[in-house]
Amino acid sequence: MSMDIKQIQDLIKFVSKSGVNEVSIEEKDFKITIKTNQEPTYVTATVPAAAPAVAAPQAAAAAPAPVAAAPAAPAADDSSKYITVKSPIIGTFYRSPGPDKAVFVNVGDEIAPGKVLCIVEAMKLFNEIESEVSGKIVKILVNDAQPVEYDQPLFLVDPS
Repeated sequence: MSMDIKQIQDLIKFVSKSGVNEVSIEEKDFKITIKTNQEPTYVTATVPAAAPAVAAPQAAAAAPAPVAAAPAAPAADDSSKYITVKSPIIGTFYRSPGPDKAVFVNVGDEIAPGKVLCIVEAMKLFNEIESEVSGKIVKILVNDAQPVEYDQPLFLVDPS
């Protein structure tokens, strides 16, 4: 079983209306935890990059191949060697957890899978966006508190 963004958003709405404090769903190919309280609600979702139809061990073996092949190809423009981190949802982009808090990442920072890069706020829910790749942040493509679309590039990451 895999959930798409619409199903996750419906689940978030249901949980926020139901009054429960926390819901966790864990399947073999994904895990989602929704925690609510009186303060902003944070949602952390870890979804594999591979299609759910592919078995997880095969997906893990297949995923690094395109990344390894990219630098070997002659680069017409400099940004082709970079990985683009895109927004998984529509919302408002925030670089820090709060107005008086430090930003999650800056240009030049090393990141690894699971590292929180930013928050995208949708319907008063603050969704922590985690990295699925390792590398160094080379460019932040969105300004703080700017609206973002689904699949909009947020960061450029140098995987080398």
